[in-house]
Amino acid sequence: MNDGVKSQWAVERSSGVVLAIMVQPRASNNRLCGVQGDELKVRLTSPPVDGAANKLCGQFLAKLLGCSKSQVSLLSGHKSRHKRLLVTGVAYQQVVQVLEGLLTKT
Repeated sequence: MNDGVKSQWAVERSSGVVLAIMVQPRASNNRLCGVQGDELKVRLTSPPVDGAANKLCGQFLAKLLGCSKSQVSLLSGHKSRHKRLLVTGVAYQQVVQVLEGLLTKT
C-alpha cells in the first residue's frame, strides 16, 4: 500500500488520498509553502468569496500532482481555511512524494 511512506497531512482511503490543507487566500501568488501543524499550507491569489478560493485550491493541487481537476474534490471546509480534499486516481505514495519534493524546494 504505502510502502512505509507516511505523512501527517495525507491519509490513504479506499476512495483515494485525503489531504489536509490550510489555505491563505489573497496571496501574491499561488504557492505550496510548507506544513503548519498537521496540514499543508497553501497560499492562493483568489479571495475567499463565492467559492473562488475552493475552486482554485483544487485546480492548483491538480496542477502540482499532474492530474485532472476532476480528480480533486473538496470534502470539507467549504467556508473555512482548513480544508480536506480528496485526490482520486493517484497513488498515495506518488501524492506524498510529489508534494514533499515540492516542499523541500521552498
